[in-house]
Amino acid sequence: MSHRELYCDVCEGVALFEAPPCVDGHGTDCPELICTDCGAAVVVSAVAFPVTRLAARHRQPARRRAA
Repeated sequence: MSHRELYCDVCEGVALFEAPPCVDGHGTDCPELICTDCGAAVVVSAVAFPVTRLAARHRQPARRRAA
């Protein structure tokens, strides 16, 4: 099993996560992880996005002000 320390939203802190037995054949590289403290499941993405471009695309429109 693969073990990683990640932030857990349920535990509200850093916790130890482990990969469960993977039925898809990923082995220790399985993107599914489970918190060993509370049992919350997360999926870890192997794709990285540039933060500046992603943030620029999802900006809130400017609010109009009354004259």
